[in-house]
Amino acid sequence: MKLRAPLKDYIWGGTKLKTDYGKETDLDKVSESWELACHKDGMSIIENGSEKGRTLRSYLDEAGQGILGEHAKKFPYFPLLIKLIDAKDNLSVQVHPDNDYAMRVEGEFGKTEMWYIVDCEPGATLIYGFKHEITKEEFERRIADNTLLEVCNQVPVHKGDVFFIESGTLHAIGKGITICEIQQNSNTTYRVYDYGRVGKDGKPRELHVKKAIDVTNLEPVKERPRLDAVVDIFADTKARLLASCEYFTVYGLEVDGTSHLTAGMDSFQSFTVLEGQVTLKCGETELTFTKGESSFLPAGLGSYMLSGKASLILSKI
Repeated sequence: MKLRAPLKDYIWGGTKLKTDYGKETDLDKVSESWELACHKDGMSIIENGSEKGRTLRSYLDEAGQGILGEHAKKFPYFPLLIKLIDAKDNLSVQVHPDNDYAMRVEGEFGKTEMWYIVDCEPGATLIYGFKHEITKEEFERRIADNTLLEVCNQVPVHKGDVFFIESGTLHAIGKGITICEIQQNSNTTYRVYDYGRVGKDGKPRELHVKKAIDVTNLEPVKERPRLDAVVDIFADTKARLLASCEYFTVYGLEVDGTSHLTAGMDSFQSFTVLEGQVTLKCGETELTFTKGESSFLPAGLGSYMLSGKASLILSKI
């Protein structure tokens, strides 16, 4: 299935997702394109076949849990949310809670996520945890007196970099960065610093200081080892394992010619085209995907082919 993404126009976004990634909208700017979404705040729409026009959520409710695969059985909700993000300006400094806290306080699951740097301007940076360990008292004080950035770990970024953002990690995407984000299906974010900006109503955007203090890991990030394993479902495709955890497994694929892949019974798959164009062939189905388009492939689909020249992000459980 080809998916149409719900779009978000937060104040820090730009126009790249419209001009470079083909997102058609009347919005002046597009901050986020929710490429795979079954959330109350945004739903993917199916764009082809007999289910055209339905939300992916509606289709899944009718088709049943089986098409999500064996690995999805441990989740009482659709497990993934995948986004393209255009940060023309800095995002707020923020943190996401873990499952226990989020479920108890917000009524939804927490958020662990990963970022793939699709593109960035020269000199672009992002915030990734703290320079050194601080106390809760110092954290609260620095939020109050606007000195938090002094202890944040600013990291220069380059195209192709990967960051794993475990729940509890203080973070912020910096201006001039385009990201593909794969995350738990949650929209809970606690802001602690927002550069003094105001929202559409002319008032400062809400901060969530108490909740952030409750959930933030105040030590520097313990970076995970770089992953580069290639597995046999990509027998004739150049692939790199970008992230793997209990919530998702993510690969970067380079298709040049014809690639044979498999969607087994373990998990559904979703790919997002970052560059180029590919045609998917499976049985009688043939669909072409261009830059900025995404798919949903049900578990048990079996063998399929991708033909063309493109860079993709492929995600599964």
